[in-house]
This record gives sequence, C-alpha cells and structure tokens, in this order.
Amino acid sequence: MNEALEVWIDQGLCTGDGICAQYAPEVFELDIDGLAYVKSAEDELLQEPGATTPVPLPLLTDVIDSAKECPGDCIHVRRVSDGVEVYGPDAG
Repeated sequence: MNEALEVWIDQGLCTGDGICAQYAPEVFELDIDGLAYVKSAEDELLQEPGATTPVPLPLLTDVIDSAKECPGDCIHVRRVSDGVEVYGPDAG
C-alpha cells in the first residue's frame, strides 16, 4: 500500500500514556497538558482539534503500532485521497 496517509489524535480520548511518542517520536509528542498531539513535518506541535499530519512512509509501521497499542483508542490513520480510516478505532 503506497497511498498517502495522514494521522490525527482525538485528545478527548487521550490517556496521556505516551506509547505513541515512544513508538514514533517524529510524529507524536506529549504536550505540557499531558496529552499527545501530532507534529507537522517541520516538527511543530499541532494543537488545534482534529489537526492531521502526513504519515512518513518509513514510519508507517511505527504509527500503525501506536494506533494499535494506544490504550485510549484515540489515534486515527486515514487515507488522504478519500478520508477513509485504515487504522484506528473507526477502521473497517
């Protein structure tokens, strides 16, 4: 699967466990509020609700593992082309 994917976090469900930041620190980071956020390609924290960031292909496995292991089930990975969730709580 070589399609472009993007990831976002539902902070309302985030438990602040930090597993995502351990798996893929280039993509996820815990903020001072203790919740996880995605980071832009320029490494800045994207704090607006529903903010998405592209999933870099070399980190795809780490991002998918983050979504699978997340205790809050709050990490959503979807296809950019049609917005369909492919990993995460709403994935078919």
